[in-house]
Amino acid sequence: MSFPWAHHYEPKQPLMRWLDEKLPLPRLVYNAVGAGYPVPRNLNYFWNFGVLAGLALVVQIVTGIVLAMHYAANGLVAFGSVESIMRDVNAGWFLRYAHANGASMFLLVVYIHIARGLYYGSYKAPREMVWLLGVVIFLLMMATAFMGYVLPWGQMSFWGAQVITGFFSAIPLVGEPIRIWLLGGFAPDNAALNRFFSLHYLLPFVTAGVIIMHIWALHIPGSNNPTGVDVKGEQDTVPFHPYYTAKDGVGVAVFFLIFASLIFFSPNLLGHPDNYIEANPLSTPAHIVPEWYFLPFYAILKSFTADFILTGKLWGVLAMFGSILLLFFLPWLDSSPVRSANYRPTYRWFLVVLLVDVLILGYIGGAEATARNVIIGQLATAYYFAHFLIILPVVSRSERPRPLPNSITEAVLAKHGGTSPAKTAMAH
Repeated sequence: MSFPWAHHYEPKQPLMRWLDEKLPLPRLVYNAVGAGYPVPRNLNYFWNFGVLAGLALVVQIVTGIVLAMHYAANGLVAFGSVESIMRDVNAGWFLRYAHANGASMFLLVVYIHIARGLYYGSYKAPREMVWLLGVVIFLLMMATAFMGYVLPWGQMSFWGAQVITGFFSAIPLVGEPIRIWLLGGFAPDNAALNRFFSLHYLLPFVTAGVIIMHIWALHIPGSNNPTGVDVKGEQDTVPFHPYYTAKDGVGVAVFFLIFASLIFFSPNLLGHPDNYIEANPLSTPAHIVPEWYFLPFYAILKSFTADFILTGKLWGVLAMFGSILLLFFLPWLDSSPVRSANYRPTYRWFLVVLLVDVLILGYIGGAEATARNVIIGQLATAYYFAHFLIILPVVSRSERPRPLPNSITEAVLAKHGGTSPAKTAMAH
């Protein structure tokens, strides 16, 4: 979508004019994040999380590059190299804690970003491609985070790799060869460390490339907004700079405040103490758990305990991957013409139930596999899939949405006690 009222870049300095003619980078930046990019005037702070996700990726790439200079991907010395980084490298403890907690902050920001998309219908037309590329980014992040968790070569690193890659063997015929190919052998060892380290280093740059496509796809239809109403004209927008650069600045300050608090005051809060024990293939931990951001999917994986046509193990693998792949079909599962849950009261309640359900799955993923917890996990898993495959299609066709405002400007003025231009014209 083109915005005829958008300001166009016209450099005044001779150097900038020459650079813009030879390499239009200033124009690109101006049109992407400057006054040349009009944005709906009613965006709230939930729209900060896209910028925060990009910032978190930059932190991960920068700290990861420096850590890679000191890390040794060898089963005999990997654990020792991480300890050496913590003790012998200048500011190594800071870099390591920043990278480890940065992964948690990155995933937390992205989860909130996804939740915002679900609530405000950002996956609906004409932004389907933006959503699909976002799900690809999420999958790349999950793969990168898993391989990064293996690299410290502690007990949880080793046994996490053993358990998760072991589930591939449930796939008939090709499962075991795939597992051996992933690990480079029959169990996690030097080959697996080298492969995971190489991919863990590479995938963030692939993710950055897909993020550029994600932003590019967003700039075609423009940003969604809390009302879900399309932009009607210049009165509905403001330039991205300085209005939203200032607003994003507040979000960035809060992000770094929380991030710094984790690093300096509780750097191991989100980790597992067993990962400070060197990997031992002969000593299985009493309770193997992944990082917190994998727990809901781990709970889904563990919920299938009985064989039915296929083995329970294979059903678990299919369900775990299916729970993420399901998001690809969301734009077509939800057929409601209304985007924002602010005007969809029935959908909003079911979305709250889904959030509670995901939190329950997260708890079950980290809890011991008692009979009670397994049943709760199975019920929560059943609801997760029912929400997307049954409840959402039915609600989108049967609910009666609230009336939408005629424009973004009308919604903003009504919220702040003003009068819309249309009503003012009618009064005269």
